[in-house]
Amino acid sequence: MAETEWPNQDFQVEMFDGVRGADGNPVQPVRLTPDDAFCFSCHRDVPCWNVCCHGADITLSPMDILRLSRHLAIEASDFLVEYTLPAPWGATELPVAKLKMGGDEGKGPCPFVSAGGCAVYLDRPVTCRYYPLGLATVKMKGDEDKHDFHFLVKESHCQGHLEDQEQTVSGFTAEQGIEAYRDVDRGWMDILMKTASWASLGGPFGRDIPPSTRKMFFMVSTDAGKFRRFVFATKFLDTYEIDAPAIEAIETDDEALLMLGFDWLKSVMFNEPALVMKEAVLQSAIAGARTDLGAG
Repeated sequence: MAETEWPNQDFQVEMFDGVRGADGNPVQPVRLTPDDAFCFSCHRDVPCWNVCCHGADITLSPMDILRLSRHLAIEASDFLVEYTLPAPWGATELPVAKLKMGGDEGKGPCPFVSAGGCAVYLDRPVTCRYYPLGLATVKMKGDEDKHDFHFLVKESHCQGHLEDQEQTVSGFTAEQGIEAYRDVDRGWMDILMKTASWASLGGPFGRDIPPSTRKMFFMVSTDAGKFRRFVFATKFLDTYEIDAPAIEAIETDDEALLMLGFDWLKSVMFNEPALVMKEAVLQSAIAGARTDLGAG
């Protein structure tokens, strides 16, 4: 998470930690609407071809991991071991998976880059799809609602900005296939951003996030297979109100499973009513709390 100053505005901005590594201040502090246009094109005849695929700081979203592991026909757990490094995300200390770069100190090439370009282009990470756009969430002071907007990232090495191809923000994001990632990744981003906004208090409700919760967050975010085994092998389905069609869906649908997982984490971490406990379970928990407090 990063914050930046935007001129003449009375709001707080949180930027998703997905833009490339530090390059001075490449972020252009101008909010772009879906209809705003910019010039950019990336192709093998651009002088900087493949430069941005070296030493990049790429946080992998849950959908990134799903699609890349499917592309490579390996389990998510094996993908994590071979291609990623765990890292804390900003001030939240929530663990995320970063794409492992080659070379000394991670300054070398992406494991999927080749002379011809990206070897996993159809399933490339969402950060790569967005580039050279960045995604931000804005919350006006005193307003509980957050709103997304885009901004332009202009790094000194990138020659794609000198190309004549003009496109709108909405046209570019549609062409890059970003929409397919939004529904699943939204819950994950909401958790990261809400935790970051409360970091100064020591975590949600002023408390540190327990290691067990961080571990569960990482499992849900990175390994759908492992989370599915957790759901069906524990008392999870006996605890929460989940209808039969949803249960049937999560048996085979990884995307639906992850969306359920982030609703569950929101209820656990922030006490949001995203996933509701069954009445009998809730009453038992209340009775147990009363007993612990010495109530009759």
